[in-house]
Amino acid sequence: MINLLIMEEEPHYVTVIFKTNGGPTQEEPNKEEIIYDEVKTEELAWDTQPLQTENKKKGPLCTPLTLVLGVICVILVSAVVALIIHFKHQQSGENFRRSVQLLQLQAEKKALWRRTEELAGQRDRLNWTIRVILQYDDFPVKTHCPHKVCKPCLDNWLLFQSYCYLFSKQWRYWQGSRDHCKENQADLVVIDSQEEQEFINNHTEEYYDREHGYWIGLKKKNTEETWTWVDGSNSNVTYWKTQEAKNNLNCALSLPGADPQANWQKMVCDFRNRWICERRALIKSD
Repeated sequence: MINLLIMEEEPHYVTVIFKTNGGPTQEEPNKEEIIYDEVKTEELAWDTQPLQTENKKKGPLCTPLTLVLGVICVILVSAVVALIIHFKHQQSGENFRRSVQLLQLQAEKKALWRRTEELAGQRDRLNWTIRVILQYDDFPVKTHCPHKVCKPCLDNWLLFQSYCYLFSKQWRYWQGSRDHCKENQADLVVIDSQEEQEFINNHTEEYYDREHGYWIGLKKKNTEETWTWVDGSNSNVTYWKTQEAKNNLNCALSLPGADPQANWQKMVCDFRNRWICERRALIKSD
């Protein structure tokens, strides 16, 4: 009979008792020790076997499959980053192209707007010229357009703001001066701005005495001191010279030697003076 006593986490001892049939029991210490050593050795072998198995289960950390998966992950991440960069560059390029197209459209719009303004200006100038021509029953082409090139004003006439002015050197009454202007498809000058007043003053000159000047197209309509221009408009802008009130002073003169801001003088219409004619220019200035 063999009794085995195994204690966990303590040294294991084995007692071996040999029995023989009919004979006395004899203890053999040497054999007992030998057997004890063998069992203990075998037990130690059993104890170390699980450790070896556990170590085998852990195995190496890097295997060919792990390396392949890592390489694939790196490739995928690189591909994703490359795609993101590509899309960003593509989007930036698209935004840049849109910006360039927008600038081009704005430039084209400005060019079209300028062209429209130019065409509108040409239309207005042509309409202006047509109105001037229609004032004539027989338009003198050779006089106004020598060598087939039209001039804004005739010779001896001065151009100012799309109008032509003639500063006569002759002397006539107010009505006679106006008749002369009408013969040239014009009328006595109508002054309706500060700029025109200065232009008139800069191109008139003193002659004979200080009482003589240039007839302008302003005349008293009745005895109630209502002054009216030859085109039918009322006198809104005036540059009258201070003078004594007298009767029969029904026509207006521009005196060259007086203050430009106050050089209109009331005069009897039957007084010989020079005059100023005004008419539309054949070609309207810009």
